[in-house]
Amino acid sequence: MTLSIGKIVKSNTHIDYVCQVYNPGEIDPCPEPADYSFGTFVAIGLGEGEAGGRLVGVIYNTLLMNPDFGNLGPRLSPRQDLEIFTPDYLAETATLVGIIALGWIDAGGMCHQGVPALAATVNDRVTRMEDDQLAAFHCDSAGRLSLKYVPVVLSQNNPLAPPLLINVVDRLMALFPAQRGQLDLLRTNLAWKSIVQPAG
Repeated sequence: MTLSIGKIVKSNTHIDYVCQVYNPGEIDPCPEPADYSFGTFVAIGLGEGEAGGRLVGVIYNTLLMNPDFGNLGPRLSPRQDLEIFTPDYLAETATLVGIIALGWIDAGGMCHQGVPALAATVNDRVTRMEDDQLAAFHCDSAGRLSLKYVPVVLSQNNPLAPPLLINVVDRLMALFPAQRGQLDLLRTNLAWKSIVQPAG
């Protein structure tokens, strides 16, 4: 069963999206923190019924929104009373996750890696990808392991990019044991990059 994590609320670039994770009571089952952890692969439905296909992305960042932080002034009413009498004044806390799009799945079910032509829109649903979907996305037309999106992720100039890709490689090692040698080499290069780049 595909688990819904949240919905798109904004974008920073054509491939960089922000998803608001569903709060308890918004959906059943409610996603747990492990369902939207760093390095989790997700699918973003394009439009109603996902007729336009789905974007494939990976979670690379988490941001917690708490409107009450720093609000230390006196209150006229306790919070419990506000919930009853003026619920519209209550600003909810929210968990936001950053997603970088790595490719797409077209309406026919074919997987493509790279920068997608189509973009997600506000309120598009975000679901967690299962291992079989993840494996299919990482196979080219000849059935070989493909990681064409690595240069796109590294070009984002984000200090989290190398650790993110190391996390992805570790997961792919379990799904593609025959390609463990290639993946181990890529992991070594990424680990070196994560040490050298911050040093300038």
